[in-house]
Amino acid sequence: MGLLACFVLAYAAGFVAFYVWEDAGFLPAAGAGRSEELGVFWEAWERLEKHFYGELPAPQARTYGAIRGALELLGDPYTVFVEPQPRALERDRLRGAFGGIGVDLQRSPQGIVLSPYPDSPAERAGVRDRDVLLAVDGETISAETPVDDVRARLRGEAGRPVTITISRPPTPPLDLTIEREEIQVPSVAWRVLDAAPDIGYVRVETFTERTGQEIVAALQELLQDKAISGLVLDLRGNSGGLIEPAVTTASQFLRDGVVLIELSRDTEERSVPVRGGGVATDVPLAVLVDGGTASAAEIVAGALQDYGRAPLIGEPTFGKGAVQLIFDLSDGSSLHVTSAIWLTPNRNRINGQGLTPDIDVPNGDGAEDAPLGHAVAYLQTHACLHLLRTHPQKMQAWR
Repeated sequence: MGLLACFVLAYAAGFVAFYVWEDAGFLPAAGAGRSEELGVFWEAWERLEKHFYGELPAPQARTYGAIRGALELLGDPYTVFVEPQPRALERDRLRGAFGGIGVDLQRSPQGIVLSPYPDSPAERAGVRDRDVLLAVDGETISAETPVDDVRARLRGEAGRPVTITISRPPTPPLDLTIEREEIQVPSVAWRVLDAAPDIGYVRVETFTERTGQEIVAALQELLQDKAISGLVLDLRGNSGGLIEPAVTTASQFLRDGVVLIELSRDTEERSVPVRGGGVATDVPLAVLVDGGTASAAEIVAGALQDYGRAPLIGEPTFGKGAVQLIFDLSDGSSLHVTSAIWLTPNRNRINGQGLTPDIDVPNGDGAEDAPLGHAVAYLQTHACLHLLRTHPQKMQAWR
């Protein structure tokens, strides 16, 4: 077992180093991947090929397994290898858009069930809610087919058609050919609360390339209503995403300062400043967090908490404050490498610790959203204080 670990590590280390250097613009000399250490790997593998009783893995599976075996030795849950298909889905998620037909997929006892987005290519082609997907381009979809596999088959370059076979009893199976389009996936939702029409609510699902523009648009639309006296920023269940949109988001509520401090492996320190021109720097704010609030979402919450800009309401956050560089490899897979950690503006460490809410309110499992209720109560209590501080002449007129 020890020998196996050694040659797996040696082989995988060479493979990973190759792509890191290639990404930086350097290529090793021909044959450099077969150093003396890698020679041990091939020596051991030749013995396996000759003597192993059973079926050997395919070359690609062997390569992927070697990389994963090496990464496990690092003991870092965030330095990971991602195969081509999940990497493509991840790339789409972070981009906030993809080429597809515009359907949600859900597993049911009948199989993979479709729910078309409004005015999507799927809906316009005739797909109905609860249609069961039987095949994609002639390839059968069974009840056991992983949902991500189905999602990857449906996606593709905008303008290219895909043929799906659906079941809609009692009618016979039906083929529909649908031309893929660019499907936009909003990361921000906003509204005025029905129960508190003076409070604006903004939820950020994840931080994608689109989030910066979306958060500005959301706040501008909400604040056009002069009756809005406070805002709720909901980061519950937000597992993170891209850091630049997170910095843009935090900057909408802060006048100056830094959003985060980054410490790299060579002890270099980099402060990321607030971007000027925030559209909601004076509006009373409350932030909702929970155990699903992680990574870039914790950066936003931590900055707003450190500056006293908003209380955190809800449950302790996840505690992922590590920075990953993503290296896309030649076959469409990728390597995510932890290269630094984040600190909040007050130099509080997030990784492994998370953020402690100022007002601890469990999410609960009932119909009532208790953390949101506490946020509304907090904002309504502080609205008069804020108005007195920012517009004393209005308060004087009310007396």
